[in-house]
Amino acid sequence: MFSNLRRVVRRSYRRAVDLSHPARSPLGSAVVNCLVYRNGERQDGCADVGEALRRVRKTGDAFVWIGLHEPPQTELAGLAELFGLHPLAVEDAVHAHQRPKIERYDETLFAVFKTVRYVEHEELTATSEVVETGELMAFAGEDFVITIRHGGRGTLGPVREALEADPEQLAKGPVAVLHAMADHVVDEYVAVTDAVQNDIDDVETMVFSEHGGRGDAGRIYQLKRELLELRRAVGPLSRPLHQLSTQPITVIPPEMRTYFRDVADHLTRATDQIGAYDALLDSILQAHLAQVTVAQNEDMRKITAWAAIVAVPTMVCGVYGMNFDHMPELHWTYGYPLVLGVMAVACFVIYRGFRRNGWL
Repeated sequence: MFSNLRRVVRRSYRRAVDLSHPARSPLGSAVVNCLVYRNGERQDGCADVGEALRRVRKTGDAFVWIGLHEPPQTELAGLAELFGLHPLAVEDAVHAHQRPKIERYDETLFAVFKTVRYVEHEELTATSEVVETGELMAFAGEDFVITIRHGGRGTLGPVREALEADPEQLAKGPVAVLHAMADHVVDEYVAVTDAVQNDIDDVETMVFSEHGGRGDAGRIYQLKRELLELRRAVGPLSRPLHQLSTQPITVIPPEMRTYFRDVADHLTRATDQIGAYDALLDSILQAHLAQVTVAQNEDMRKITAWAAIVAVPTMVCGVYGMNFDHMPELHWTYGYPLVLGVMAVACFVIYRGFRRNGWL
């Protein structure tokens, strides 16, 4: 009941902002927005990419934020030539499904983040999707930041709104946007990790319940697969974030390292939780398999006990079924009910013995 209540609360507080809607994408099929910021304030007017870059480099105290959604190679190649992006990074940005990473190309940082979302479901089954992933990429230079989104999830609308509400932080330039992206993604990791705990609690309750079903193994394996997908998104970011928070990098001002260190701490928390959950699921799976083995042994003992009981009348009937003339009590009037009584008493004695020993 409490897990369902938590799910309802999460649904009510989830913010859905989709900036890829055609009405908000007047700059082209892939360009979601092209914004100029000066001293942390958003400048009026919506210029094209070339005009925005000229305005920024003319004043020297601003930067341009370009948002893209699944750009084709031709469109991204034009931006790469305009901003001097490395061809290897551009190739990774066009083709999704990259490993999470943060790389440096001269004075430009290229970051790849895996976005995650918890998929709400009424009941966990052997085919339930628990974690849905997407991809965010970013190029951060001295006076520009280019963000690229792959998939239907992972919109940066909330990130942009939060940054615009904090002009002092936004005034720190493109690195502040990169930090806000990393912080947003890692916060989602923590939220999804906390949500997965509800499913683990449900599986644990089902396995250790009095009438735990033997089909729980499929749900446990499915949850482990979804947890593995979450680990693939979270784990690879640990080392790059540690480098951004500790090593001197020209693109990263010293005062921003503290912010990346905070993000790295949150990522460590999510990583530790995922590791603990995986170990817990291993224990739950082993306990479930042990329960199945015990149940099978109980079934075998019952089958063996009933086979032993049935063996007594079978043996007696088999003996008297032989065609011999000289057999004990064969021609006696009360021989038939006597044999039936002996079989019944023998079966009852064996049954009480198995019952006393817990086999039946």
